[in-house]
Amino acid sequence: MTDAPHLLIAWHSRTGGSRALAAAAAEGAQMAELVAVEDVTPDLLEAAAGYLFVGPENLAALSGAMKEMFDRCYYPCLGKLAGRPYATIICAGSDGENAQRQLDRIATGWRLKRVVDPVIVNTAAQTPEAILAPKTIAADRLAEARDLGAAMAEGLAAGIF
Repeated sequence: MTDAPHLLIAWHSRTGGSRALAAAAAEGAQMAELVAVEDVTPDLLEAAAGYLFVGPENLAALSGAMKEMFDRCYYPCLGKLAGRPYATIICAGSDGENAQRQLDRIATGWRLKRVVDPVIVNTAAQTPEAILAPKTIAADRLAEARDLGAAMAEGLAAGIF
């Protein structure tokens, strides 16, 4: 990455939906750093000017891997990220609201500033087979993720947030 303010897109996916959304957002942002949550470190978080967190809702909560990233990085970053912008994309089989609330509470602890309304992509996966199946995200939702990535990157580059 360059020394210019950059967007960190931290993502987790088991069935491909969140991965596709994160990749679309990175395509829109162009200069974003796309990092799987297991590879996110406090140093990466501190080096970024803003964040897009992309992950699934599992059992009405953030995925375990996404939560583990926050658990691992929370205290080392506490007091170091205040005021930085963030946005979220949740890929859910139903409503995604609980995962969204959980992530917002963590972001509040870091004193991050939400700059875009939450995006929740509902795949309507309700049976065990549908839940475990690879996900295909509709083109309009991928375009929404691309636009969100572009808006976040442009806002950072222009110093808007």
